[in-house]
Amino acid sequence: MSLAGSMLQSSPTQPHINKAALEACITACFDCTQTCTSCADACLAEQQREMLLRCIRLDLDCADICDTTGKLLSRQVAFDSTLARVMLQTCALACRICGAECEQHGRRGMEHCRICAEACRRCEEACNQLLAVLVV
Repeated sequence: MSLAGSMLQSSPTQPHINKAALEACITACFDCTQTCTSCADACLAEQQREMLLRCIRLDLDCADICDTTGKLLSRQVAFDSTLARVMLQTCALACRICGAECEQHGRRGMEHCRICAEACRRCEEACNQLLAVLVV
């Protein structure tokens, strides 16, 4: 069990949604936050960083959206499923766009972008899986 799962389990307020999907999504969001932040930093160190400006911007936007989504999902007191749904949809979209951009650079040998694309795909999938079981 992840730390997110332990916190969900220990909270006096238990989630009214699938705990496994919630835990997986929170973990994926925070993993993606860290990975996108690191990818943007690595892009800044590349020789031709001007060609990576879109990638850097998408990395930073995706990191912020994933971070906010992970935080929102971690709060179970007075949980608002409508707001959660919108955030999950936004997070999945940001991850899809960022992942596609990073995938292009990953194919050109930028390992940090390949790893970031993988994290974005995992987060997008986790968001979509939670959306599938979220009752509004």
